[in-house]
Amino acid sequence: MGLFSFLKNAGSKLFGKKKAAPAATAEVPEELSKIDALKGEISRLNIPISGLSLEMSEAITVSGQTPTQADKEKIILALGNVEGIGVVEDKIEVTNPEPEAVFYTVQKGDSLSKISKAQYGDPMKYNTIFEANKPMLKDVDEIYPGQVLRIPPLS
Repeated sequence: MGLFSFLKNAGSKLFGKKKAAPAATAEVPEELSKIDALKGEISRLNIPISGLSLEMSEAITVSGQTPTQADKEKIILALGNVEGIGVVEDKIEVTNPEPEAVFYTVQKGDSLSKISKAQYGDPMKYNTIFEANKPMLKDVDEIYPGQVLRIPPLS
């Protein structure tokens, strides 16, 4: 459990632009629509979690239960790598504990091979980082400054 910081102005634009609601319709509270969008993103990425609960205040608090540490970390990253989310508070339980990964914030000029060389001493281990960040990453060349990635320990 803990707090994870992200760049609030970087990430996928999951929430879209604010639109003025017509006066005659009932307005859904903004927090609920954001929570629904975030739950939809976790569902779209097909990351297993039971009892998913999200609460939004200054941070997004996530709780539930996942089978692996990797799934827990992917959920934290899926939420934190959304524009407008600056802090994720983790209250997720893991049923099969394993070593934690390191989180790395992508810098301008980074590539997965450059990150791999810095983290593992071998640029050819970039695929380990790519696989650890699927399904959020779809292509090894599509990372951006401010994005946070999982860097798992080598086995």
